[in-house]
Amino acid sequence: MTRTLRYTLLVLAIAVLAGCAVIAYAYREAHGGAVVRQASIALPNWPADAPPITVALASDIHVGGGSMSPARLGRLIDQIAAERPDLALFAGDFIDGHDARTARAAAPVLTAAFRRLRPPLGTVAVLGNHDNDSDPASVAAALRRAGVTVLENAVMRAGPLAVGGVGDAYSGHDRLEDTARRLRPLPGARLMLTHSPDVAPRLSEDMPLLLAGHTHCGQIVLPLLGALWIPARHGRRYGCGIIRERGRTVVVGAGLGTSLLPLRFGAPPDVWLLRLHGAQQPAPRASR
Repeated sequence: MTRTLRYTLLVLAIAVLAGCAVIAYAYREAHGGAVVRQASIALPNWPADAPPITVALASDIHVGGGSMSPARLGRLIDQIAAERPDLALFAGDFIDGHDARTARAAAPVLTAAFRRLRPPLGTVAVLGNHDNDSDPASVAAALRRAGVTVLENAVMRAGPLAVGGVGDAYSGHDRLEDTARRLRPLPGARLMLTHSPDVAPRLSEDMPLLLAGHTHCGQIVLPLLGALWIPARHGRRYGCGIIRERGRTVVVGAGLGTSLLPLRFGAPPDVWLLRLHGAQQPAPRASR
């Protein structure tokens, strides 16, 4: 064996080992607990006598996918419950794939897990594109059996908040203007919850906060290259995290599950804890 051949084989071996190590890391990141991110957001129209509240935001559970077993979902719901939010919001894609059989099989798993989450102001959800493409009625019914309020272009009061749940824009179920019209008469600080953040540029000035998921924050984010793909009409503009523009705030979570590959790299699963308060109230919890 020549020296050149030995060197080539050594380089190939190192490359294979490095690739295996990256895949192992990405697999572990996709199957672990959620990173808890925190932020404080001041909202107009906050009731004068209402104290700040903590809202948990999570999305993209993808039950039936390679990284979301019933046991892991239970652990993640328990992790959210342990943070003791006043209100829990879930931004869609509760199941994986696009098959009605997957949705029906996931239904009892969702019900069992979400019964373990009982924040004082309730749990609210919207459906995502995977839910809509499979069996949305089964997904919504499973959540409602666990006490979750499912909003599909509908509104509700939750403590000091007026919450609008907008249907998913990625699958063509959004009725943003109708939902905003129904939300305006409700007292309280306004918050919109949806699956895909694609509706963000269409928000009117009196809708200051949008919470969403869907992008997985890219799921695979490589050094220098960044996210390989963000499944959204506006790409990186609303790809991940907190985006502030034109007087509004958009928060996009990375989600809890995975799509296509049961791997995450550079975009760990996360839960946002948002401390919401009025403009004149202090923000008692710092971001991290």
